[in-house]
Amino acid sequence: MRIQRSIQSVLLALVIVGGGAYAATAPIGQQAVATADRIVLTQPERVGFSTDGLKELDAALHGIVDQKHLAGVVTLIARHGKVVRHQAYGLQDVDSRTPMQLDTIMRIYSMTKPMTGVAMMMLHEQGKWQPSDPIAKHIPEFSNLKVFTGTDAGGQPTLDAPAHAPTMGELMSHNAGFTYGVFGNTPVDKMYQADNPLGAPSLKAFIGKMATLPLLYQPGEKWVYSVSVDIQGYLVERLSGKTFPDFLRERIFEPLGMKDTAFLVPEPKLPRVATIYAWDAAKGALAAQPRDPQISRMPGLPSGGGGLYSTAADYLRFSQMMLNGGELDGVRILEPGSVAAMRTNVLNDQTLNSKSGIGPVRLQPGLGFGYDFAVMRDPAGLKSPLGKGSYWWWGIAGTWFWIDPTNDVVFIGMIQRRGGVPGAANHEDVSRALTYKALVDPGK
Repeated sequence: MRIQRSIQSVLLALVIVGGGAYAATAPIGQQAVATADRIVLTQPERVGFSTDGLKELDAALHGIVDQKHLAGVVTLIARHGKVVRHQAYGLQDVDSRTPMQLDTIMRIYSMTKPMTGVAMMMLHEQGKWQPSDPIAKHIPEFSNLKVFTGTDAGGQPTLDAPAHAPTMGELMSHNAGFTYGVFGNTPVDKMYQADNPLGAPSLKAFIGKMATLPLLYQPGEKWVYSVSVDIQGYLVERLSGKTFPDFLRERIFEPLGMKDTAFLVPEPKLPRVATIYAWDAAKGALAAQPRDPQISRMPGLPSGGGGLYSTAADYLRFSQMMLNGGELDGVRILEPGSVAAMRTNVLNDQTLNSKSGIGPVRLQPGLGFGYDFAVMRDPAGLKSPLGKGSYWWWGIAGTWFWIDPTNDVVFIGMIQRRGGVPGAANHEDVSRALTYKALVDPGK
């Protein structure tokens, strides 16, 4: 077993660097005033990183901000459980010139999914469900799900019974037949758009809507990014007897010391919330997106697929727990076997060769999917610097992370930008390439 690693909680003070941008660092051993907790930085060379190499990474990401392709960015890198970089740069809000802080709170959207998956695996360890179980065993409303097979002469959808009932394992891996409705233009996507299941007032009402919608494809035959993880959120409630937010808070967030992760942001913390931006082609600049007016209220439908707010420091604690095999600072969240199941590809060859994917991600023999994580199976074949077995995901507002068990590295990146910017460098690609370029002594 991996020796238990400890991350001391944290956040360091901001230091103004030129041009109105901001960075946060502190020499090893130097006391720093903090707005919340403290992260103790380790000299990069002690764990195989080059200080100059990490400065190159900083400069590249800061350059994207300076070109106004991002408002701001927070990055956090750890190896062997020791933090070698924690930086905030740019602006949390452009109009007010509020600097990005190390403890800035961001909407992490689909980076919620791995946390929901962990909740599900905790219930699996209690014997509440098995991967081979039909979903309908736990959600009887799904007993009569049908599969879309085409349209008839009158343009009406034709539906057939599934070749097999979609299973819990397929639900955990976007392989059960569901879709999102917003990333495609199929007749089933249009049905989702018309019914708007994620706009339901509660998880129970969401499930009621989902029970009336057909599956997009035969279970097990494709990988389609979907509301599967929102269904998992409902299952956490049904199987645990607790509300989904309470389960996450009591069983994951509080034990791990994740103080700023929740489905809402209390009013006293609102000054720490970053503005979300999107590219405005007419203006040729980033434009602020409206903040959720209900941000400080618990949503009626807490989305297991994309509802959480968090910070880089909080997400590090979650990620380090996973890298440690389910334990952090003496607190065990999952057994090592459950972590292994989540980061092991479960898709069959047919699915891996079905040209399925979302955005730039294309599932293929070298890139699979486990339980709520993408899994890097053949990084060399895909020309990726990540270590074999790395698992990762991102959020629609640009947050990204990866966990690399081969090199014992965690990387957390936080931005708030929906969509891309013409001509902008890909911040994820930049971070991966330069992080591993800076890892000059991986044997240390």
